[in-house]
Amino acid sequence: MRLKMKVGWLGLLLLVAVGLSGCGRQPVASNVVHTNSPTLFFHGGGSSYHAEEHMVDAAKKAGATNTVIRAMVAKNGQVKLVGRIKKGAVNPIVEVNYANNRELNFNQHDRWAKNVVVALQKQYHFTSFNMVGHSLGNISLIYYSLQNSQNRRLPKLRKQVNIAGHFAGLDFKGVPKSVQQPAGLKLAANGRPNKMNATYRQMTKLRQVLPAHQVAVLNLYGDIGGHTDGTVPNVSSLALKYLVAPRAKSYREKRFTGKLARHSKLHENPQVDRTLIKFLWGKGQK
Repeated sequence: MRLKMKVGWLGLLLLVAVGLSGCGRQPVASNVVHTNSPTLFFHGGGSSYHAEEHMVDAAKKAGATNTVIRAMVAKNGQVKLVGRIKKGAVNPIVEVNYANNRELNFNQHDRWAKNVVVALQKQYHFTSFNMVGHSLGNISLIYYSLQNSQNRRLPKLRKQVNIAGHFAGLDFKGVPKSVQQPAGLKLAANGRPNKMNATYRQMTKLRQVLPAHQVAVLNLYGDIGGHTDGTVPNVSSLALKYLVAPRAKSYREKRFTGKLARHSKLHENPQVDRTLIKFLWGKGQK
């Protein structure tokens, strides 16, 4: 009996290990591109990698990847990689987890994101990658590019998906003035806000430093009525256009409606999953 129990526990542990690393056993669909470029997922404020799991599971079920690992980022910025990307892994996914998940010093997000990229590059030597962010996770994408896109020693960012971003500011009481959304915010046709807080003014440097025609950008946002996803006004999400469109390889926006268009539900929305999967890994997508 004890022997059977030991074997049972050993088998369970092996299944957990296989489930995390992928081990290359799950076949990758023929209708997706096959690359070794990782895609990094960044969760929102007050959240964790668990918020990324629905989208990641959808990618696995669609046959877009056969490998998933995690990058655990401690409060001091140190990165621990959990799981392993085996040689020959296709479209590996990295679920990023921030121990400090409420940080509103946006420059800190750049340092954490860079630490993740450097840790992965050091171990796996990849030359290009993609990024996906939801809510506050979008700040990691923006500030990483803001500070590192001209660094030729780092891998090249090829695609990014921004979901429910608050680029022009947060419409919350109690947040620092530098990240507050200005009252009466409106956008010009090119996405330029009529008013800018300190962090958005800092972000506008992307218009000069984002590598020309290198990064394809997909901006996804929800509208449950009243031009808001219930947390972030659409005007703040759509302010991304002014930051990246002049230099991006491509820039696209997609609006989602209905119950699953709510801010906290967008990362559990099957329509978002399908749009994201097609953009990141669909054949013929640029």
